[in-house]
Amino acid sequence: MERRSFAAAALGAAAIPVLMAAAPASAQAPDQGGHDLDRLQREMTPVLSQELDDPATARTLVPWIADIGFDWHPPTAPVAELDFIVAYSFGNRPPAGGGDPTKVLYEPGPVNEALADTVAKVRARRHVPVYAQWEIASFLTSKYRMTDVTAIEPQIAADGTITYLSTAGVAAQVLAARKQAPGGIGTAGVVGFRDHVKRCVETTRLLGMTSAYAPRGITMPGTYDPQSGQAWTRRRELYLPYDMLAQWEMHYEELLTQYYPNG
Repeated sequence: MERRSFAAAALGAAAIPVLMAAAPASAQAPDQGGHDLDRLQREMTPVLSQELDDPATARTLVPWIADIGFDWHPPTAPVAELDFIVAYSFGNRPPAGGGDPTKVLYEPGPVNEALADTVAKVRARRHVPVYAQWEIASFLTSKYRMTDVTAIEPQIAADGTITYLSTAGVAAQVLAARKQAPGGIGTAGVVGFRDHVKRCVETTRLLGMTSAYAPRGITMPGTYDPQSGQAWTRRRELYLPYDMLAQWEMHYEELLTQYYPNG
């Protein structure tokens, strides 16, 4: 197949997530664009096989390239099937009063307020426990007076130094809490920023909550905050490569474990 033909197909598929920026993404359509992705993989495989001179490796990598680069929809489940909600924050704002950001908490910011609004919409449909990063939990308790909310806090050392949790760090704490639940871990309803939520679901599953889905029919917030304290969460063209790198790292660990389970 000619490279020119592949490039045209790739550009067409690449437009799918970019064009979606014009309107908020909904978790209703996890298979949107699936046929285009299938076609892209079929056209990508022979090109990468030729480029690498290695068809077997190309067949391994192409599905991941398509998944990471061209599919931004998480798997979903009906709200009625969820046993708890786990909500992951996105960005923040620098401390309002200034000071050393390693020892003064960042402000939650407008994106995390929008994520709290999203959690409230899910809870309005089904009253289940909520585990939320502190940025989101702060709005759930102050704005909504919501009960049955567990805030996942950053780690604060004896000298006051603050270490903010990663997505995986949050998932690990939620897992520890859910292991103590009377009915067991159960099914997680994952709330996250539009471009983050797919990886949130994958991370939740990878950390041991294997039944995890975005709540079907719930639109995730997708407006970036140009004043965020995290540069990669200020603009979409900065965040998407950041997220893709994180997804590649997860897949790399999968491959490493698959080929060398004993290290």
